[in-house]
Amino acid sequence: MDTGTHLVMGLGLAGLAYVDPVVSADSNVATAVLIGTVLGSQAPDADGLTRLKGNAAYIRNHRGASHSLPAIALWTLLITALIALIFPGVPILHVGLWVGIAVCLHVFTDLFNTYGTQAARPFSEKWISWNIIHIFDPIIFISHLIAILVWLIRLAEPAQIFSVLYGLLALYYVWRTAIHYILEKSLPGRDPEARPGDKYYLIPTVHPNGWNIVKKKPDGGYRLGELRNRQIRWVDEAKSDVHPAVEASKNQPDVAAFLYYSGFACAEVKDHPWGYEVRWADVRYRHRKQYPFIAVVLLDHQLRALDSYVGW
Repeated sequence: MDTGTHLVMGLGLAGLAYVDPVVSADSNVATAVLIGTVLGSQAPDADGLTRLKGNAAYIRNHRGASHSLPAIALWTLLITALIALIFPGVPILHVGLWVGIAVCLHVFTDLFNTYGTQAARPFSEKWISWNIIHIFDPIIFISHLIAILVWLIRLAEPAQIFSVLYGLLALYYVWRTAIHYILEKSLPGRDPEARPGDKYYLIPTVHPNGWNIVKKKPDGGYRLGELRNRQIRWVDEAKSDVHPAVEASKNQPDVAAFLYYSGFACAEVKDHPWGYEVRWADVRYRHRKQYPFIAVVLLDHQLRALDSYVGW
């Protein structure tokens, strides 16, 4: 999820923590838990600091090791230890429990996005992305804001407010998962141009009822479309150019980082008087007729790199 959503989730978990009698009975403990859940909800994205080393380092590492199984335990221990220093004497097991829930919820919700995480590390470096919830979901974000506002103006007890909120959101996640599964499985039957070997991927958009479609063909090409009112509308096609410059570009760190993350990359070669421009795009992220997540390499006619870029 985006940073704002993780923040309101951290606040929401602080409210939910009032179901714990130890938290609700002591304002000092409740404050410690509030700080812990907010920090825990943000901690895995501390890998954003890798931007200081450049976009390639960020893309290769974002949602990688920082979202792994060992990292979940490490973030929980570090934040809990910090809280123990700031609030000596607080019941550390209760604080640690809610910090751990915040860290786990961060990683768990990220699995539902298209970007995904490497949450199975160290057992696997595979990017796990379930393509069910958009990175910014208005329903999740706005419902948290409403619940926090109700808490602030004391219309109800936080334990009641956030128990209802997270119960409803759990149902929302189950519903989205079921809808995604049903619709994705139905795509070959809805597509009159379906062929054996075609693989269909349903990609969420910011609109709850809007989905994008990526059809991966056996020849390595892609067909891109939209699912609106349960009708498929194909809008574009993409396939990597076969050219020596494409193979040469794979040796550049920016492209290597891009390909490490993306399993849906297509390369286009443009000839220039000075050489070649190789533009890689991740076809999952189609927005307003463009593909904003790219890696670009400029090569001279001897296929020597002149410049490169990766990012949004």
